[in-house]
Amino acid sequence: MADRTPPLEVEELRILVESGEIDTVVLAFPDMQGRLQGKRFAARFFLDEVLEHGTEGCNYLLAVDTDMNTVDGYAMSSWERGYGDFAMHPDLTTLRRVPWNDGTAMVIADLAREDGTPVVAAPRQILRRQLERLAEHGFTAHVGTELEFIVFKDTYEEAWDRNYRDLTPANQYNIDYSVLGTGRIEPLLRRIRNEMAAAGLTVESAKGECNPGQHEIVFRYDEALVTCDQHAVYKTGAKEIAAQEGVALTFMAKFNEREGNSCHIHLSLQDADGRNVMAGEAGGMSPVMRHFLAGQLAALRDFSLLYAPNINSYKRFQPGSFAPTAVAWGHDNRTCSLRVVGHGRSTRFENRLPGGDVNPHLAVAGLIAAGLHGIEQKLELPEPCEGNAYTAAYDHVPTTLREAAGLWEKSDLAKAAFGDDVVAHYRNMARVELEAFDAAVTDWELRRSFERL
Repeated sequence: MADRTPPLEVEELRILVESGEIDTVVLAFPDMQGRLQGKRFAARFFLDEVLEHGTEGCNYLLAVDTDMNTVDGYAMSSWERGYGDFAMHPDLTTLRRVPWNDGTAMVIADLAREDGTPVVAAPRQILRRQLERLAEHGFTAHVGTELEFIVFKDTYEEAWDRNYRDLTPANQYNIDYSVLGTGRIEPLLRRIRNEMAAAGLTVESAKGECNPGQHEIVFRYDEALVTCDQHAVYKTGAKEIAAQEGVALTFMAKFNEREGNSCHIHLSLQDADGRNVMAGEAGGMSPVMRHFLAGQLAALRDFSLLYAPNINSYKRFQPGSFAPTAVAWGHDNRTCSLRVVGHGRSTRFENRLPGGDVNPHLAVAGLIAAGLHGIEQKLELPEPCEGNAYTAAYDHVPTTLREAAGLWEKSDLAKAAFGDDVVAHYRNMARVELEAFDAAVTDWELRRSFERL
């Protein structure tokens, strides 16, 4: 990653701590699910000790399920290994203020073992490795994520107590692009926009979406690791701001039978001079982009676990839903998994598979690894889909987590790009979720079976 000025310099932090304006520093890292996990430090202690030496955290944080239950099957962390610590080292390029929490700053951590070697299964390290591979070709990746969420007038505690049923959406009808509809909850949207900007993110816009209460806030693209870190900060911050406002919002991929929450990911490549190497002559695509995009198609099914990591993720993939079902690409065609957009220096592609539940570090690592496969093998790009990809004869994206996990586990491409340890680690994550779901008795089963069977 190129040298850059962090949102908050260490010397600025020292001044703010001395003046009493900052008294707390959060040190956190993105876990397998893309959540920020870490510690809150007294700011003076952070400056005196943690800044130079880092801190420790239990290594089970990369070996638990969504409910934070300890589970078996992970090589790096288990009862047999004693659930030891890994080191958390601050990445000071990510130091920022946290405007929604008084007197607070935050910094993202990288994880290392006791001997100083990186924790290879950590999402941030997985992305770093792919960015290093990309740099060997002379390229950097620039990424933008478009993340949707649904807002409810209920608090998170009320939603929990109701088992997430009969919640009241912030809007009662489809408000896609409606200025009136977004105006209904502008105080919340404005707080999120402005406080994310104060945390160092560059806000572009907010708009309404199709599902009642559904909205999207978009931030300016940036270098891949920066965008993914900011994505994690934004998701955490948006939830915290919502809780402070007495409402709740969800990023889950499919809350109900209507439109799901997507997280479309846009990616372009730049060379050492900052030129977009995806742009070709006369507004077309360069050979680099054609190979890179061909790699996306070749790896899309194998890498679906990175783009759709949960059982609920696969419920988005329905015909006519604006969520893709076909392994296909097209020019500005929203029925395809891969959509090519932009002109000249803005030329890029969009992967439409991920939902709001995606871990951005893992998904972008997948996009880069797939693209590198296309470049290194000089894969040829097939003709674009010109019509409705939902009804055309293309390969289908996986329809369940079980199918995606099987493809991932057997994928020579995944093993070559990420290594056996990473493939096994995330295959186990899928196994844990599948076993938990298979053992659960759902509301659907109760309604259909309690009396009538």
